Amino acid sequence: MDLFEQAHQERMARSAPLAARMRPRTLDEYVGQEHIVGPGRLLRRAIEADQLSSVIFYGPPGAGKTTLARVIANTTRAHFIAINAVLSGVKEIREAIDAAQQRAKLYGQRTILFVDEVHRFNKAQQDALLPWVENGTVIFIGATTENPYFEVNRALVSRSRIFQLVPLTKNDLRAVVKQTLSDPVRGYGALSVTIDEDALDHLVEVANGDARAVLNALELAIETTGAGKPETGDQRLELRETSDAPSYQSPISDLPISNLPISNLHITLAVAEESIQRRAVLYDKEGDYHFDTISAFIKSLRGSDPDAAMYWMAKMVYAGEAPRFIFRRMLIFAGEDVGMADPHAIQIVNACAQAFEQVGMPEGRFHLATAALYLATAKKSNTTFAFFDALEQVGKEADSGVPNHLKDGNRDKEGFGHGEGYLYPHAYRDHWVAQQYLPTSLQGKVFYQPSDQGYEAAIRVEVARRREAQLAAMLDADEARGETLTHSPDDPARERWLQRTISGAGVRLGQMRDRVLDAARLSNHSIVLDLKAGAGLLTWEAVRRTPEGGVYALARNRRDADALRQSAERLPQIERPVVMEGRLEELPLFLSLQTKSTLQMKEDTLAANPRLSPLTPSLRFDAIVGYNALLDEADKAAACQELATLLAPDGVISLAERVPRRTQRLYALIDASTLGADLLERWQRAEEAIYADPADPLVRWDEHDLHAFLVEAGLAVSLQGEAETSETLITPAMIARWFTPVRGGKLAYADRLAAALQPDEIVRIRQLFERQLTAQPVLWQTYTAFIVARFPPSRSRKDEDET
Repeated sequence: MDLFEQAHQERMARSAPLAARMRPRTLDEYVGQEHIVGPGRLLRRAIEADQLSSVIFYGPPGAGKTTLARVIANTTRAHFIAINAVLSGVKEIREAIDAAQQRAKLYGQRTILFVDEVHRFNKAQQDALLPWVENGTVIFIGATTENPYFEVNRALVSRSRIFQLVPLTKNDLRAVVKQTLSDPVRGYGALSVTIDEDALDHLVEVANGDARAVLNALELAIETTGAGKPETGDQRLELRETSDAPSYQSPISDLPISNLPISNLHITLAVAEESIQRRAVLYDKEGDYHFDTISAFIKSLRGSDPDAAMYWMAKMVYAGEAPRFIFRRMLIFAGEDVGMADPHAIQIVNACAQAFEQVGMPEGRFHLATAALYLATAKKSNTTFAFFDALEQVGKEADSGVPNHLKDGNRDKEGFGHGEGYLYPHAYRDHWVAQQYLPTSLQGKVFYQPSDQGYEAAIRVEVARRREAQLAAMLDADEARGETLTHSPDDPARERWLQRTISGAGVRLGQMRDRVLDAARLSNHSIVLDLKAGAGLLTWEAVRRTPEGGVYALARNRRDADALRQSAERLPQIERPVVMEGRLEELPLFLSLQTKSTLQMKEDTLAANPRLSPLTPSLRFDAIVGYNALLDEADKAAACQELATLLAPDGVISLAERVPRRTQRLYALIDASTLGADLLERWQRAEEAIYADPADPLVRWDEHDLHAFLVEAGLAVSLQGEAETSETLITPAMIARWFTPVRGGKLAYADRLAAALQPDEIVRIRQLFERQLTAQPVLWQTYTAFIVARFPPSRSRKDEDET
């Protein structure tokens, strides 16, 4: 470097903007980002030990990414090469790699290659870096304002440690300002500058976490402020050396400059407002801030928060987002998230969008606000996703064709009978008639379930009423169309749909689930046993409520166990429930084997667990829950004793058990007066005898027996019985199951009646059911016992001591 070049660099350094002059040179000067460069942090240790590996710094402008790279350059013994991706390409990368290879060969010196704005490199340019980063020729440092997981080559990301920098806090920016005012060489420490507290607050507030912005504003404020107006009319500073005072020369040169005293530079709020008039909003139309902000806006609308919606939309408009883009997203939202709860929402948003096109900015902001406020305050429903369920069904089904009566009859009605049998709705009352519209293979499939919000709440009852009538139409065999609809007891999916549509059983089961688990008082670390997992009604909710604990699920058959394991695959291995298959009496063996296996793998950890005995490795549960878990148990007293042995000292047993002895009697569902008093009386006695059979474990108990069994097991028991009446649709399949004799296994209803009634009498009763109840909803009574049991306090303390 010759003297001219050195003099040029010195002039450049003196005339550089304040933000460049004040760039920290060491970690001690670096302000902010304590989460990555604070004392003891990994990055700080790596920099101080000069053991840095490849890293990517990701954060907003002005957060200190480039500065941190310069700090590394000042502290490392490695050769430091810096390039900017905006101005460089593969040629500059190759030159840097050649230099790194030469230094490694000649001097054994490592090379750090810093690439600023690395996201500006295209894929080919980033690929050119990859082999040299991988083999250690260079240590790569990248800086980017864009999410590296989207904008940087995945292979390059996988070989680098990513550090995310956050916007500087207000205290950080205050520290930057004070550091600048106290530095006599690079800052304004040679001047006597006074800045009012409200002026500093304004600079810090409007800078919005950007150190460069606050320094630029401070520089402009000081460089253009004096104690009084200079005679030349210009307020720039030039303080020259005199015999009795230091001097300061403004870095802004080539303009008329006035001599000003340095003793009383005063930055007021008015000066600060003049220096930084508009907040710099972090927003880019193609990057993270764009997508994050529109996401926040849409979620605020969905959450019915008009204040948040106004804020996020204002941030987009302030940053220059295209209003058409905002209207487009609101139109999508009106269909997706408001939907049928307020069908007028689409009309309102579309009208506002059209009005905006006619008015334009800035008055068009009224129409933006109107549309957003309407959506934020509208009722919400996402039932339009029914269409996507239908799309999924179409994609996976075989073509079942169009039902004959729905086909176009204009062309070939006479030849093929297409359209024959179609019922024209307008010819009927209310312009509606029940008939088959879905393909035969999809009869009973539900795609749309109206919500209880807004407009849908008004149509919900009507939709349900028509759906029920549609069911009745399904149950009629239409021989005239040659498409007889058969109804078999072996069609469980269709049967479940019929019952779900009419009875709302899903709602009641959800309420029961919450009641059982609430009574169990689960904590985050509870260990839970689901005694009869079935489809996982209690299991999955228990998993959600015990993220730091564990759930054990006992499935009573292979089908349920396989279904639970398959559903569990969506969870991380450590969060999955332990699925066991078998009977309740086999549970101790399963748990013993499970615990023994675990002890072998993690003996040291489990030795400290108070729930595991070092002599008899068996697990005790904080909560044992179940729905109809004891219903099929032949020896319910023994089952209750077993549950007590599995319960932790402070554990809770929470059960919901249907009591068959108190269930609906079939003879009470119909008008049996035509049977005669004698047959009716014998029928009633025969049915009551079913529920009094001492040999049938299904019915020879009630809730009081369970209470007694649990008390005998040493537990304190709380019992609540609850009778419930719900609508149940009586289908031909149900009647067939009741009156079709069964060979082997559980006896049918007709088999039970045969002990007291003649076959022809049973046939008469069946015919009565078929005439009066087929496809009819009835009020069905059930009785559920909700049981909560735990050890008495004295017993709990004793067990804890023994454990």
